[in-house]
Amino acid sequence: SSFGGPEVLLPAERPVPQWGAGEVLVRVSASGVNRPDVLQRMGHYPVPPGASDIPGLEVAGTIVGGDAKAMLDAGFKVGDRICALVAGGGYAELCVAPVGQCLPVPEGLTDIEAASLPETFFTVFSNVMDRGRLQKGETLLIQGGTSGIGVTAIQLGKAFGATVIATAGSDDKCKACLDLGADYAINYKTQDFVAECKTNTNGKGVDVILDMVAGDYVKREVECLAEDGRIVIIAV
Repeated sequence: SSFGGPEVLLPAERPVPQWGAGEVLVRVSASGVNRPDVLQRMGHYPVPPGASDIPGLEVAGTIVGGDAKAMLDAGFKVGDRICALVAGGGYAELCVAPVGQCLPVPEGLTDIEAASLPETFFTVFSNVMDRGRLQKGETLLIQGGTSGIGVTAIQLGKAFGATVIATAGSDDKCKACLDLGADYAINYKTQDFVAECKTNTNGKGVDVILDMVAGDYVKREVECLAEDGRIVIIAV
């Protein structure tokens, strides 16, 4: 209704969104909450051109309509449970999503759990696998292993056969990284992550770094890199 705190979010009636080419209509049962949603609510995040001004970038629910050919090509049909990354409109009963940004809900997950997947999984896959070119047998360093992105990066890195090193700001958080599957966890408040990376790789260095900090970390990260190593900087 206006910009401000959560109290400005009010129920309202809107027309049913219309899907276009390559899109599906989703009956939403759960929505993710992301930093851009909060910034949009506060008035600090302009809505992308053509996107709904209703907040919400992640949804989970059921396909109730859409571009039949696009659905067929992607292996979806009306009635399928999916989660999706959208440009807006997720805080609603019905939301339009591009077919290419929809994922089947993994077996055993509730819709509430599935709604937490798209933003972080697309982000990590795009940056670590596509841009960072992480390969099986390489070593991945994740700065901030217990953030939403970090939690996802640990799991995807291990799923792709990498050795995973994560940094975190407490011993409890380091244990959480190890419990998620990280091979090594470094408490950056009490340990030098450059020295620890060298030790954990027998002096070789790491192949890919996912960095959400930047600043004075970058110079130190260059010292962590193996020959032909890659640094991917996000979130700044």
